[in-house]
Amino acid sequence: MADETPFEPWRIAADELGPAAPFSEADRAAVYRAIYTRRDVRNEFLPEEVPQELLLRILDAAHHAPSVGFMQPWNFIVIRDAAVRGEVHRAFLRGAEAEERMLDPARRNHYRNLKLEGILKSPVNVCVTCDRERHGATGLGRTQQPNTDLLSAACAVQNLWLAARAEGVGVGWVSIMREEDLRAILGIPEEIAIVAYLCVGFVERAYKRPELEVKRWASRLPLETLVFEDRWGAQQIA
Repeated sequence: MADETPFEPWRIAADELGPAAPFSEADRAAVYRAIYTRRDVRNEFLPEEVPQELLLRILDAAHHAPSVGFMQPWNFIVIRDAAVRGEVHRAFLRGAEAEERMLDPARRNHYRNLKLEGILKSPVNVCVTCDRERHGATGLGRTQQPNTDLLSAACAVQNLWLAARAEGVGVGWVSIMREEDLRAILGIPEEIAIVAYLCVGFVERAYKRPELEVKRWASRLPLETLVFEDRWGAQQIA
């Protein structure tokens, strides 16, 4: 419950503010290394169990993600049960079959040969959800942009992913399944939004570049084509 004491900004203790200096060179390099070497893992998972203490450390990193209005709209469903993961995998197969039919026929064989999930190979799965009414129907910062709760939950996914990378734990995001199927399998209430279904486990090796780039499905766009100056479409001056 929120503190009901009237807020008096001038009474904030000085020790509530701390240093915000740049990281040391080594710490800064470690942050960028986690960002640049993070991969969407699918087939490289090891069978070794992820210790509960380590998993909770990664989830705590996710819980410290930024959220608009400090709404913290996320929940994390940890799935270890093989039978449950089997159901999710079958939902994925149905989704992949439907997605393949939607592709240009020339790309279907390429698609069929991609490894697109690690639901059964990873020892643990995590479903990240968003409670869109955790602090009421609107919430601070959502009155004009109501989807900021979903964006906040996506920030939690990124925090989880980067913390996992630092721990030598791989993560793979599986989105090729119908939300209705996943909701039924995991018993997620209708009012709770599903944000991400993640495969989690230790990895010994990972692709140096994104797997879909290595397998020629897509390539990274040049940054200079994505950055505008002051308004949409105005290219930055080099």
